[in-house]
Amino acid sequence: MSKRFGIIAGLVAGTSVLATGLVPNGAAAQGQVTGQRAADAPAEAVETPADAKFDEAFPQMVSEPLVQGDLAPPGPMVESWDGEKVAALIEVIEGIAAEGLNPGDYDAAGLRNLAAQGPSEALDSLASKTFVWLVEDLRDGRTPAEARVQWFVVDPDRNRLRSRDLLAQAVSSGDIAGTLEELNPTHPDYAALKAELAATPMEQTAKRKLIRANMDRWRWLARDLGRQYLITNVPEYQLRLTVADKIISTYRTVVGKPGRTATPQLAETVSGVVFNPTWTVPQSIVKGEGLGARVLGNPAWARSKGYVATKGANGYVSVVQQPGPTNSLGRMKLEMPNRHAIFFHDTPSRHLFNNDMRALSHGCIRTERALELAITMAILGKGASKEEAVEIATSGKYTKVENKRPWEAYITYFTMGVDIDGNLRQFDDIYGRDAPVLASLDKPRVQNRSGESDDEVIVIEDDPRAG
Repeated sequence: MSKRFGIIAGLVAGTSVLATGLVPNGAAAQGQVTGQRAADAPAEAVETPADAKFDEAFPQMVSEPLVQGDLAPPGPMVESWDGEKVAALIEVIEGIAAEGLNPGDYDAAGLRNLAAQGPSEALDSLASKTFVWLVEDLRDGRTPAEARVQWFVVDPDRNRLRSRDLLAQAVSSGDIAGTLEELNPTHPDYAALKAELAATPMEQTAKRKLIRANMDRWRWLARDLGRQYLITNVPEYQLRLTVADKIISTYRTVVGKPGRTATPQLAETVSGVVFNPTWTVPQSIVKGEGLGARVLGNPAWARSKGYVATKGANGYVSVVQQPGPTNSLGRMKLEMPNRHAIFFHDTPSRHLFNNDMRALSHGCIRTERALELAITMAILGKGASKEEAVEIATSGKYTKVENKRPWEAYITYFTMGVDIDGNLRQFDDIYGRDAPVLASLDKPRVQNRSGESDDEVIVIEDDPRAG
């Protein structure tokens, strides 16, 4: 069994009755580990542009925009390299398989050939280009956006750790390996995958490729996820409340069904907690399923379910389910504004958390022991004291508590990772999102990679009754 940190007990002591009778489960803190390199793949052809101007030296190389936000243009993407620094770069390439990348993408042979001829513009160009490619792959991930199905995370590292700045820093300091090492994800789960890759025999190609794919998924996120955050791995059906990369508490989840209601991958901010929420029923249910007519025609049944209908002069019917034990959102939801209309919420159908396969919702994420989570979030978010949160939660009245301290929330999709008990294992690919990522590992490195997904944004018209 995994350990349980004492913070939750202190925060919500005396509120076990509120936690819907479900027994809290725990989570283990996860440690750092290391790995080693794998075999090389075929190298690319050497490119040796003569002109060192930014717009001529690498016209098809830079995948980040020239101007990012209000930052100054990055300037020429070329530095002068001596033999010692080139040797250090080659050494990084030879060991880069330890990070799940392909050494053949970075043309160590071409660097050796040019270095043997002495300093030249061609050597400066190739070494600079190769370094920037390593930066892009380690910082942003090697997988192109088109292979990241329903992935809508904006990774801030492109602006925080700009390629041009890192290139200048590495060449100036001479610490090529150290500069690149600083780009690796800091989360301990990445280190666990790296160690597993090092321990997996080369002949187990399928397993090694799956490990590499999931290492790359960590690079799609911010390198540092922050001090405190929520993170859920959709195929694991688990949500973690995390402080300093240590799991404070875990909660089983119900996630979206495969297809158009599959839960997307997001990085958003929880702005507040809504206790005793109302549910405004979508028109696809009010009109499409005839709920509006049933509520208007059967007042006694409507009252038992908490439905209140309003009919306008033009015949338009709106239905809102009031707070209460039958409310389809349960006793709380986390306010998380986003264009997908995805959020975390409670459910009166708590028996579903006992299912092994819990991809049952219309996309939103239902959370067990949701009232415990809501009270904890309100307290840690500095929106309410413990006493105030408990009073609000038990009032039965709709109340929104704004967070004064922001909480990041990450909705991820890992098919191999560390589970809530601290064990590295494989999870079912419930949405079939592995195939394009795995396929991309067998293809040449994609240049000019976009940092944004062009996938369709599917706005969830949530039906929390589903499942």
